[in-house]
Amino acid sequence: MCSPNRLTSCDLAKDFLSKAGVTYASVPTTDPAGVVVRIGVAEIRGYDATAYAAALAAAGYPKATDPSQIRWVPATLLLTVMMVWATMVYGPMAAFLVELFPARIRYTSLSLPFHVGNGLFGGFLPFVAFAVVVVTGDPYAGLWYPVGVAVVSFVVGLLFIRDRTGCRVAD
Repeated sequence: MCSPNRLTSCDLAKDFLSKAGVTYASVPTTDPAGVVVRIGVAEIRGYDATAYAAALAAAGYPKATDPSQIRWVPATLLLTVMMVWATMVYGPMAAFLVELFPARIRYTSLSLPFHVGNGLFGGFLPFVAFAVVVVTGDPYAGLWYPVGVAVVSFVVGLLFIRDRTGCRVAD
């Protein structure tokens, strides 16, 4: 019987390729080695991190990011835009949440779902995003998790949040 913590050579190969930031595709194999990895013209049977690293280097993959290749101005502009979007959400959130619940249950109604939701969805973000990357083999596939959470939140908000215009904040 296999130990539940035992990783197969396929698991190890996916882990190595994911951490290297390499896109890969998984296909079934009948090879007795359990896994066959093709990088460029090299074909490596079984898990061998040293051989994978050598094949990646031979195929022209860099070992690490070259800071001179980073386009700093567009990256800074993109981060600034994302920061502005985040503040556009968090700025009015306090006023919105205060008006969402009556005063007698406001503290619990705000605190519990807000912190549990942030803890669950935000806390599991690295785990879920990396799991999606490993399963799909696409280094950018993990970005679909936060996008999915945002879409579900938007739809739930549209369907279940009532318009409280004209209601007293104390009610």
